Amino acid sequence: MSSRSRGAGALVALVALFTAGYLAPYLLPTVVGRLSAGLGLTPAQAGLVGSVLLLGSSSAGFALAARGERIGPRRAARAGLLAMLVGYGSAAATGTVPLVVAGAVLGGLGSGTATAVAAAGIAGRPDPHRASALGLLSVSATAGALYLTLPHLGGGHAPPLLAIACAAALVWPVTGRLPGGTRARARTNAMTGPLPYRRAGAVLAGGILCWSLAQNALWGVSGRIGLTQAGLSEVTVGAVFAVALGAGLAGVTAAGALGSRLGRAGPIGAGTVVIAGCVLLSSAAGDLLSFATGEILWNAVYPVVLSYLLGLAASLDPRGRWAVLVGSASSLGVACGPVTGSLLSEGVGYPGMGTVLCALLLLVAAPMTAVARHVSGRPLVPGSIRRRGGAPAAVLAGTASATPSLVPQVGAPEQPVAPIRIPAVAGRRRLAKSMFGLAGVRGRG
Repeated sequence: MSSRSRGAGALVALVALFTAGYLAPYLLPTVVGRLSAGLGLTPAQAGLVGSVLLLGSSSAGFALAARGERIGPRRAARAGLLAMLVGYGSAAATGTVPLVVAGAVLGGLGSGTATAVAAAGIAGRPDPHRASALGLLSVSATAGALYLTLPHLGGGHAPPLLAIACAAALVWPVTGRLPGGTRARARTNAMTGPLPYRRAGAVLAGGILCWSLAQNALWGVSGRIGLTQAGLSEVTVGAVFAVALGAGLAGVTAAGALGSRLGRAGPIGAGTVVIAGCVLLSSAAGDLLSFATGEILWNAVYPVVLSYLLGLAASLDPRGRWAVLVGSASSLGVACGPVTGSLLSEGVGYPGMGTVLCALLLLVAAPMTAVARHVSGRPLVPGSIRRRGGAPAAVLAGTASATPSLVPQVGAPEQPVAPIRIPAVAGRRRLAKSMFGLAGVRGRG
């Protein structure tokens, strides 16, 4: 098998694994809503169960940030998928609240493991932004199809959890295309060194934690806003979510086509401001038009900004450590989102909750944009290198016409420059003669 075929197969496996790992957060509104209705939980209790599920996911990501390569991508991915299958499957099969919570935690650990393996693998791709966009495209399409299907499969909390477990089972066969433990250990030994861009990475991780918390606080209660405040049926709310995720598909497709032509700072900063406005509109929705407008526009912009954030994190370290840490910070924000949204909506109402979340998004937009501007730098001509101490990133202008084998990739380690010493004067004379053809020139001794 050629190296190109192996690379394509690995990309398919990473995108599939990314889809399975991210499916639980994408289905969060219907999971939380059905836990509340099917198990007799209050909205705050159901949101807490959703937060516990996603907290397990973020915990697995933080644990694997420095150990994933030692375990091996294939082994770690299969362990995560098995945990998803057993955890979500057992939670769907019982109606006892403690057992449902235990199954959700185990499934969340599996989701986080699958996402961490996918994030680390995507960071090592030649173009991590396009690979992230493909993953978001796949999970948006899958979640949109499920939002159209789940209302017709009966009530209760079982259908969405079973859907996530089935996704894990379907992804299992493609994990054979991931590298095994021996290859991963060799790569770990070959790529040692301190974590680069520590300050920028820490700011990005903190920013994306708050960014994800604000949006998933609304996402976790969006179903209840549509059902109670806007007065819509479950079928209508599911259709709105499906259309919104379809708009997300269009947004991710556009982001993947544009790549880094617009840079990262502009899409991250301007996109976050647009999302803040959508949060205000959705939280105050009182009818189908305002609810659908806010949700569709929000979901069209959200995955675009997320793809640039994930691509930015992947560019900080070619080993994928920042990609996993930033992704886990995002999962931690997602985990705190449902309970935050439930508590805020019960305390100040849905419009008040939207105002608080909008302010938080506007606050974190500035530091994340600053990180994107600082790390990306200005484009350079092909073949030139920007030196900045320990681990610079080479950025090139006009990537369409550049030759990949001749141009350093973003995040690639800088090659050392070896000085050439010519000790003897005679040696310098011979060098001058060979370079300039000055055979008749005589220098001073």
